Amino acid sequence: MSPSPSRSKKNLPAAGGPSVRSAKGPAAGLLDDIERLIREARRAAAAAVNVSLTMLYWRIGKRIREDVLASRRAGYGEAIVATLSRQLVAQHGRGFETKNLHRMLQFAEAFPDEAIVATLWRQLSWSHFRELLPLKRPLQREFYAEMCRIEGWSVRTLSERIDSMLYERTALSRKPDELIRAELNALRSRGDLAPVLVLKDPYVLDFLGVADRYVERDLEDAILRELEGFLLELGAGFAFIARQKRIQLDGTTSTSTCCSSTACCAAWWRWS
Repeated sequence: MSPSPSRSKKNLPAAGGPSVRSAKGPAAGLLDDIERLIREARRAAAAAVNVSLTMLYWRIGKRIREDVLASRRAGYGEAIVATLSRQLVAQHGRGFETKNLHRMLQFAEAFPDEAIVATLWRQLSWSHFRELLPLKRPLQREFYAEMCRIEGWSVRTLSERIDSMLYERTALSRKPDELIRAELNALRSRGDLAPVLVLKDPYVLDFLGVADRYVERDLEDAILRELEGFLLELGAGFAFIARQKRIQLDGTTSTSTCCSSTACCAAWWRWS
């Protein structure tokens, strides 16, 4: 005897099959694990594409630079870039317009050492390098590039650091060029964040909105209100511990602070 229609319908699976998320046992986290793997693969693919593109742009710029330097004719550089651009755009799209080829040429001129560039392009995108290209002083440019690599700055953060003249406010910028170069080499090879790379003079705290005349409590409240921006301005190695905290130094216990005279304890910690 054939089963009744109602019984047959009852035994049929729901449309679309069972929900993996609602399953119990080993299948419970299956979908989440697969989605995580997909996200990780996409991130890795995007990072690989970024490295390949940045490498390509540097090598294009280097090749154009070699050709321009080999020819000593006046105006040859502009002419060859314009000609190349027309041909490349026709074959490969607008990414090779004249202005972009000039950026690639500028890229190779600003970072002539491929070994140094190779340490940067795994962390810095083409957009990062575009922010660095207008900087005229090589040591200034190297400082921002290395700090960006070490601290993982976004393009927006890098732009803000440049606009706030971070390099000019560090103790490093007041050193002779030879010492600056030595500190940057140490940062590049060992990741050493020396105090001259971190400590600033002056600190720009306009975002706190404190009036010219204020009491200590006003400054403390403003720092806590804008804590994220304050710690970003202090730079690497600072962490918020508590509003007020007793710290013992050399056998003396006091309510200590590392942010001017305020009792807000944004304490200085070196990560090593």
